Amino acid sequence: MTAPTIPWVAEDTASRHLLEIGEKLADTSTTLLITGESGTGKDQLARWIHERGPRRDAPLLKIDCASLPAELVESELFGHERGAFTGAVARKPGRLELAQTGTIVLDEIAALTPGMQAKLLRVLEERTFERLGGTETLRMEARLMALTNTDIAKAVETGRFREDLFFRLNVLAIHVPPLRERRADIVPLTSHFLARLTPVHGRAEASFDPESLNVLQAYAWPGNVRELKNAVEHALVFAKQPLLSPEDFPEILRAARNEHGLTGMMHSLEDLEREAIKLTLEGTHYKIGRAADILGISRKTLLEKRKKYGLI
Repeated sequence: MTAPTIPWVAEDTASRHLLEIGEKLADTSTTLLITGESGTGKDQLARWIHERGPRRDAPLLKIDCASLPAELVESELFGHERGAFTGAVARKPGRLELAQTGTIVLDEIAALTPGMQAKLLRVLEERTFERLGGTETLRMEARLMALTNTDIAKAVETGRFREDLFFRLNVLAIHVPPLRERRADIVPLTSHFLARLTPVHGRAEASFDPESLNVLQAYAWPGNVRELKNAVEHALVFAKQPLLSPEDFPEILRAARNEHGLTGMMHSLEDLEREAIKLTLEGTHYKIGRAADILGISRKTLLEKRKKYGLI
């Protein structure tokens, strides 16, 4: 089998175990549910699993269910015929059709409307679908992977997600641990991102000093791997010297370092996360979009955590 081009840094025991499971799931065609916090690498893992399996030479296509309007999600997934709705001037194949025998990734599947949940359930049960406005029945040959940072079991309890669809998706499931639960990956990930980003920013000689690495290892990383990547890029952009120091990090890391020092890990991880979010909100004057970008999480996740920690 050809080695995958999608990398996954796995020095931590939790990450190695994750890849062991991923290897087993790669050879199956069963629908896969990948869960985990925002920024943990769910999309990256989906691509990694696709490239490890027999479908690796077929397309991998993704739909972001949270960012697209419900009617557009339906059109993107199933396709449409000419005249199916205003603006449908020509037939358009959907992702289910274009993926052929490859993989369809539905990101943030919990954001689907009840109507779309019902239609997706039918597709998964019958493995057939029709384009919008069409009568021709097409067969779904692709494998489906669903990603979410939502606790779907709780969403089912509150009536926000169909129980029958949850059971259909949950046949095979894998959870991506947050970065704070795989700390042995932090330094290797830092090196990985540094190697990728130094050519982009023309900083080929850049490296982190030991104190910087200590700060990175002590931080709670509420934004997970995405936040770590952003921190490395921030340091590369703003550093004046080839040797990168803690002063080159984003404000939130500097604030956490100054307030807690390297004793921050003696506090609970929830305390650290709350403090990181609090400092970011205050530093951005409670501009949710800006704060979410700095933390490396979605607006929805930030609003949920803001409510959880009473930062209203």
